[in-house]
Amino acid sequence: MAKAPPPLTELEPRRVCIIKPSSLGDVVHSLPILPALRARWPGAHLAWVVRSVFRQVLEGCHDLDDVIVFDAKKTTLDPLGAAGFVGLLPRLKRGRYELAIDLQGLLRSGLMTAATGASVRVGLADAREGARWFYTHRVDAPRDSLHAVERIKRVAAALGAAIDEPRFDPSIGDADRVWAREILAPLARPRLVLNLGARWLTKRWPPEHFAEIGRRAVERHGASLIAVGVREDQPLVDQLTRLLDPVPLLDLCGRTSLNQLAALAQTADLVLSNDTGPLHLAAAAGARVVGVYTCTSPALTGPWGARAATAESKVWCAPSFVKTCARLECMAELTPDRVWPTVDRGLASARTSPSLAE
Repeated sequence: MAKAPPPLTELEPRRVCIIKPSSLGDVVHSLPILPALRARWPGAHLAWVVRSVFRQVLEGCHDLDDVIVFDAKKTTLDPLGAAGFVGLLPRLKRGRYELAIDLQGLLRSGLMTAATGASVRVGLADAREGARWFYTHRVDAPRDSLHAVERIKRVAAALGAAIDEPRFDPSIGDADRVWAREILAPLARPRLVLNLGARWLTKRWPPEHFAEIGRRAVERHGASLIAVGVREDQPLVDQLTRLLDPVPLLDLCGRTSLNQLAALAQTADLVLSNDTGPLHLAAAAGARVVGVYTCTSPALTGPWGARAATAESKVWCAPSFVKTCARLECMAELTPDRVWPTVDRGLASARTSPSLAE
């Protein structure tokens, strides 16, 4: 008869695999588990499975020994995604992990957890798509009532690794900080970074609202404006440029790596962003941020930290968590007048205190 594994709080694994492939915001929110596990097991080998597009966030983390890249261009159901997924499974098996921790909670990550062959496989009790059946232990951390970081704290606590004050350690190198200082040097302070993109249509606060905030920032504070985003966000930034004209805008859309983006947020004075990965990356880097929440909830996925603030819709259906919507009443209800006081306070604070990079 097989011997039962010890309680989670008594584990002393030599090799640990964390499985959290995506998305950017989710990976960032999970970062505090690394220093907690390192403090709990100083000599353990800690690995993390992540999609290749997010590897930069992890590769310089001091508490991590290995980054296992899950190179999925698309979904697991198409040939490219399937090939990347299938190729990953033998590598996980070869890792000889004794403990696997699934922080994603989906079928794909559940299969990865099983592929490690670890004798102890920990996941979230409310994991979806059947992932929970691949675990030997399930941690109760409900997604509908706890912030994403609080959920990570619950998992760490179940493993005997306390997180009193969540610590984020995004991988920002000296070269990234130098780049950010040099590209922002010609711009007057305060410097306001605008991130207009988001994968969900229902998260994209309109460009005209961002433009109104930008104009007020320039008129009241003499602010310099910088736009960021991925290449797919360029049409939104182009529209913002037209709406702001003749107010100047530094367009860095599609022109930064993730680490450069984090360094840029540190060097700037305030980041105004939709609820999307760059917002959480900026907050993790310690930047002053304002998150705009239309269909999602800051109580569950808000930016974390003392320098983070949010403005959220109070429309009747909020937070709906829907990805598409024909009505989009939240966009009209959450006006620039509602968001501006939070931005105004952030810019006023920036004028009397240095940015993190100075």
